[in-house]
Amino acid sequence: MRIKIITALVFVLFVGCKVEKENPITKEYNQQLVNELASMFQIDQVAAGIPSGKYKELSEDEWKSFKDSVFDVNYEKAAEIFNKYGFVGFDLVGKEGSRNFWLIVQHLDSKPEFQEAVLEKMKIEIERNNASPQNYAYLLDRVELNRGKKQVYGTQVKYNWKMCQAYPKPLVDSVNVNKRRKELGLEPLEDYLNELSIMHFEMNKKAFLQVNITKPKLYTKEN
Repeated sequence: MRIKIITALVFVLFVGCKVEKENPITKEYNQQLVNELASMFQIDQVAAGIPSGKYKELSEDEWKSFKDSVFDVNYEKAAEIFNKYGFVGFDLVGKEGSRNFWLIVQHLDSKPEFQEAVLEKMKIEIERNNASPQNYAYLLDRVELNRGKKQVYGTQVKYNWKMCQAYPKPLVDSVNVNKRRKELGLEPLEDYLNELSIMHFEMNKKAFLQVNITKPKLYTKEN
């Protein structure tokens, strides 16, 4: 019994040293960083969406210039944060702050190397239950597509405008995609695509009604 106890203590000390080596910085909740990420998130959502409010007055070139400027500034800030803290997890900024950081990175497709670096560190935090597995799936799919590969979880989609239906971009092993999604706590792919199709219809309802499309085309389990 004594030998077992000593062995267990040695194991605990070994694991503790290993974690310390991977993450030498002791992270404490940082309200200032939470506030900064919230501000970055707000402008990111404007740039990632459809022009509205005062932005409707911008020309196509002006809107593109505005978007590029937002993403460039957010990249500089996000890279500085990442270099200091690694992937920003729950312990440092809470779930909302961590989500804000992830979403900002998610939209930086012009910086694929940065997305890959964040993904690698995010995986470590997932193993520590310090980041969202669902968000990891979205970023992984984004990175894989940016690499010219097929996505794993089907989170990235296109839309068939002729019937108002979302469908996944190139997907690896589609037969087992729902098994993979379930492992990370994601809903079945059909349900996810239907949610997006409904949202797409509501956002563009006027245009669809003009061409006699009165509802989105939804998937069934048989599809």
